Amino acid sequence: MTYHILVIDDNEADHVIAQYAIDELDTDVRLHSAYDGQEALNMLDAMDRLPDVIFVDISMPGMNGHEFLAAYAARNDICSVIVMLTSSDQSDDKIRCMDYPFVKDYLVKPLEGTYLELLLASLQ
Repeated sequence: MTYHILVIDDNEADHVIAQYAIDELDTDVRLHSAYDGQEALNMLDAMDRLPDVIFVDISMPGMNGHEFLAAYAARNDICSVIVMLTSSDQSDDKIRCMDYPFVKDYLVKPLEGTYLELLLASLQ
């Protein structure tokens, strides 16, 4: 089985870190990258298959993570797992994000391979 992961983050280094975490796995994973919320929504509209997991940063120019979650909630095709992956450790941000039923977790960067491995194993 091939897992599809979408990372929404304006920082290129965080996309590289995500790819590194994926490369450490003994699992077939395809990484999709978007650099703001609007680009991610456009990608989701164009995809034949929704990602298994979407990692979302909060602070991005254009459509930020909070705005993405609001727009995503209005969609009919909701992904099963969204994980906030952000540098914000503010409790207000966490509470606001976790109010969405499709947000499964809130992590402070960076993405670690062990977390990703456990997350993908939980999808089986």
